[in-house]
Amino acid sequence: MFKTFLIKYGEIAIKGKNRHLFEDALVRQIRHALKKCDGEFNVYKEQGRIYVDCEGMYDYEETVGHLQHVFGIVGICPVMQVEDHGIEELGDSVIEFLTNVYDIDAQTFKVNTRRANKQYPIESMEVNAILGGRILDAFPNMKVDVHHPEILIHVELRESGKIFIYSKIIPGPGGMPVGTNGKAMLLLSGGIDSPVAGYMICKRGVKLDATYFHAPPYTSERAKQKVIDLAKKLTPYAGPINLHIVNFTDIQLYIYDKCPHDELTIIMRRYMMRIAEHFANETKSLALVTGESIGQVASQTMQSLAATNEVCSMPVFRPLIGFDKQEIIDVAEKIDTYETSILPFEDCCTIFVAKHPVTKPNLHIIQASEKKLSEKIDELVKTAIETTETVWVE
Repeated sequence: MFKTFLIKYGEIAIKGKNRHLFEDALVRQIRHALKKCDGEFNVYKEQGRIYVDCEGMYDYEETVGHLQHVFGIVGICPVMQVEDHGIEELGDSVIEFLTNVYDIDAQTFKVNTRRANKQYPIESMEVNAILGGRILDAFPNMKVDVHHPEILIHVELRESGKIFIYSKIIPGPGGMPVGTNGKAMLLLSGGIDSPVAGYMICKRGVKLDATYFHAPPYTSERAKQKVIDLAKKLTPYAGPINLHIVNFTDIQLYIYDKCPHDELTIIMRRYMMRIAEHFANETKSLALVTGESIGQVASQTMQSLAATNEVCSMPVFRPLIGFDKQEIIDVAEKIDTYETSILPFEDCCTIFVAKHPVTKPNLHIIQASEKKLSEKIDELVKTAIETTETVWVE
């Protein structure tokens, strides 16, 4: 029955003179998302609305599912589209719509008409009254409720001569279209937090690349594949991701050999940030993104975060900074990364964690400890960068 979807957006509507740029970006993202669906789709904008026309056979559930991954969409409305042949035929179409979509009983309803076609000979309020009367005649058990109707029937009279009838608004993810707010580099581990951080930053219109630190033979190929799988889980929201897989083993062993063990996590983290920033600069990313949350572990105290920030010249965004663990898990379950994240393949951070890590690192002491690495660390970092494997994930 439904051959058209009306796409509703939120924040884009207040973008003023730049609104068309955000609309165009949303259209591009919708087209990209629907490439994975069976069927042919025509995505276009018209009079402050975005539409998806489904041409020929298509899978309704699959199509809606893909649209629900597109940031910028707040509502997906399956629409019955009819030609304007007068108010009588419009009334017939509304009756047909209700008969096909609902198991009509003694429900309450309201008709809400939007008269985008200002040449239409009948005012919106009068259209509401006429159509309401037709519905009451056709379904005597139904009643009008203008405040809290069980069925809200939307009728849009378009300038093209087409009329759209819909009543269901399927929630979208909200946010802004990916790519409208630049690009960032996500430090992606195999844990629960970093994929959620990637999702959250994408929701604000940021395009993602990612860096993962691998430590063979201490971390297995299955651990690496787990991170690739997590990146794949993000792509329905984020689009394709360049995943930089850095062999971090030699750097970690050197730090382990030369530095105090209670400072291992902080110093390793600082070198991760340096390397991630290198790739961020190469790919024209504007910031780093991590999954850190204040106080969750020793490396995420205020002092520890300040110590890792100190090595970066670009901003470090932490979308989960105020979340507790359960809130993060709730989002991970929603975006289907949780079950992958808890697979028992450890990443390099968990392998080399200190038994009693420092929780309030003194920056001057950390910098003094790093001087013990001066003989070989630059060469090791250079080798790690040069041997990095880049995987295109989509």
